[in-house]
Amino acid sequence: MLTWQNIETFVTQGNPPAKQRVVKTGQQWRALLPDDVYEVTRLAGTERPFSSPMCTHFEPGLYACACCDTLLFDATQKFDSGTGWPSFTQPVEESAVAYFNDDSLARLRVEITCNTCDAHLGHVFPDGPAPSRLRYCVNALSLKRKA
Repeated sequence: MLTWQNIETFVTQGNPPAKQRVVKTGQQWRALLPDDVYEVTRLAGTERPFSSPMCTHFEPGLYACACCDTLLFDATQKFDSGTGWPSFTQPVEESAVAYFNDDSLARLRVEITCNTCDAHLGHVFPDGPAPSRLRYCVNALSLKRKA
């Protein structure tokens, strides 16, 4: 189980190696993705809070990257954080997500991206439920639900 200490280590010493890489140009991604998905995943946008029903759906299943279809999260790790974005306590596996310092706001945050294609997913915070205390706060537009 990943903890905040693991996240800090990834940020400062490097992310786990990806199992595979998907690399496309911005133009190729733009041709493949709907405008709103492109804005969030390729330009590090943020969807409006509470704009997706995915926040309140807790059916069994897996969540994959909307860009490259890499499995990222399992519904068994999903919880209602009340923030307006889907939240998870763990990725499906350690190498699914990459971590980077994000100082784009007045405070330091940790950005999370798909480790396969670099799609912006959201951020991770150390204020989630026990035992990991992690809250992966993810833009619903960056995810595809798999049954």
